[in-house]
Amino acid sequence: MSAPLSPQQLGNEPDMVVYQQKEFSTAAFPIMEEIRRQGKLCDITLKVDGHQFTAHRIVLASTIPYFQAMFTSDMLESKKKEINIQGVEPSTLEALINYAYNGKVVVKSNNVQSLLHGASFLQLTGVVSACGEFIQKRLTPGNVLGIRAYAETLGCFSLVEASDRFLQKHFVDVVKGEEFLGLSFPQVAEIFSRDELNVESEEPVFESLMTWMRHDPESRSQYLPDLLTKVRLPLLTPQFLADRVATEETIKSSHRCRDLLDEARDYHLMPERRYLLQSFRTRPRCCFDVVGIIYAVGGLAKSGDSLSTVEMYDPVLGRWTVGKAMNMLRSRVGVAVMGRRMYAIGGYNGSERLSTVEIFDPDTQTWSKASSMNCKRSALGALSLNNRLYVCGGYDGISSLNTVECYDPLTGKWSMISSMNKHRSAAGVVALDGCIYVLGGHDGLSIFDSVERYDPLTGKWTPVVSMLSKRCRLGAAALNGKLYVCGGYDGSAFLRTVEMYDPVENKWRFVSPMKTTRSRVALAATYGKLWAVGGYDGSANLSTVEMYNPETDAWTYAPSLCAHEGGVGIGVIPFNDSPSSPGTLGLDSLSIEGL
Repeated sequence: MSAPLSPQQLGNEPDMVVYQQKEFSTAAFPIMEEIRRQGKLCDITLKVDGHQFTAHRIVLASTIPYFQAMFTSDMLESKKKEINIQGVEPSTLEALINYAYNGKVVVKSNNVQSLLHGASFLQLTGVVSACGEFIQKRLTPGNVLGIRAYAETLGCFSLVEASDRFLQKHFVDVVKGEEFLGLSFPQVAEIFSRDELNVESEEPVFESLMTWMRHDPESRSQYLPDLLTKVRLPLLTPQFLADRVATEETIKSSHRCRDLLDEARDYHLMPERRYLLQSFRTRPRCCFDVVGIIYAVGGLAKSGDSLSTVEMYDPVLGRWTVGKAMNMLRSRVGVAVMGRRMYAIGGYNGSERLSTVEIFDPDTQTWSKASSMNCKRSALGALSLNNRLYVCGGYDGISSLNTVECYDPLTGKWSMISSMNKHRSAAGVVALDGCIYVLGGHDGLSIFDSVERYDPLTGKWTPVVSMLSKRCRLGAAALNGKLYVCGGYDGSAFLRTVEMYDPVENKWRFVSPMKTTRSRVALAATYGKLWAVGGYDGSANLSTVEMYNPETDAWTYAPSLCAHEGGVGIGVIPFNDSPSSPGTLGLDSLSIEGL
């Protein structure tokens, strides 16, 4: 036998190394699974409904939290060789025992409910999440309330959150189902209180309340005053308040309900006192999960020529794609969206100002002609409000305009309405709280910081507190009940500053500036963010885009335009992904039909 080696004979290398086999546990678990299948070395038997499954304590304790707590404590079961399991189906328990050995489980429509229950019982959070994600993709307006309640009892909070977001996004369809009629008073009150309900007006909220009440009037009529406080009555039109709300017998017979109705009437009758009536009932709802596709329309080529080009930006995918071009060349074009139709209004074709109008249908991807305006206008402001289109100011080739036109899609005609107090070209135009705001712009001689507001109920323009900076060729948009303006030109410098107007405080304040100086910038609001698109920095047209997050008060760059060099008009068309309701699909049909 040879003598052992001395340290000197091993040289001067380090006297220790660590050997670690890669994927050691990955190689070990299949062996343990095979040993279990052979019935060898098993030291625990789990029984459920006449079925029994053998396994190894150490494997179950190391992979399933429920058994770790059982086997490593002083519980009586820690020393038993046979354990009865209650409340878990045999096939589910077998699948989860197999999961303890191989880390895999098959989730299907016919086992997800049982699997979710069993995984929740055994505290397997990963499997719970996988089941929740499986169900999330199968939510419908007919089953979301039942699934939400089920997920809440099991503590599957990711599914609860997903159900809440689906409910908010598809509120109008959800309240048409049987599940909604079966909700309790606290549940209905909680839903009606949410800011995030996706509704174009408060009308469907009020109508769903009355539908719920009529389902069981004897027991539910007592809750009407409390639930009516959750409906934002001041945001309803005076016509709806008079013709629909005030005619309800149950409302007329309640003193508290009549007080709420009077508050809403005062909001409309005395607009100068609205600041005294500000509450959550006067705050518009806003669903951040409703994604709008941003359309950049017309604008300028590198040469400065007008374009008919249209491109689309998906905020979820984060990319621009080229869409169907307009029939005419248009820069300095007004763009507005009404009823999922986008209107390209006026503009400049390279030789003359335009009065023509085109309509884009996103479902057919086609442009068609609409009635022309009464006046030729470029650098105009355009918006939709209360199922009408409005165009404000602009430039007709000779002078800046103060005239305003309104388009009724039912008659297909434009009519002149009250003119603005100032002639304004290249101003910002935004709808907020049922009124039209026109911000800044110029009259050919002066650039303005002034703001004026049009109330369709009174037909009058009134001054509003001025911006902190003079601006023309600015971007303007409304988000979360506030007005934002960005960039523009003040007469001496191109701007990157951004201001926000709070109508409750009736004040402007600066927020974080954009990263890039931008005049002729277009500003869009969607997905809970602002998007500043294109512009001119004083030396070159811009294809870059920035995104503003109001929660962090920060701007970040987004993907640049792919077919434009600034000067675009902007429209946001809501993405049409509403699921068709398959009817009432409660938990009884969750395993197959409901999913």
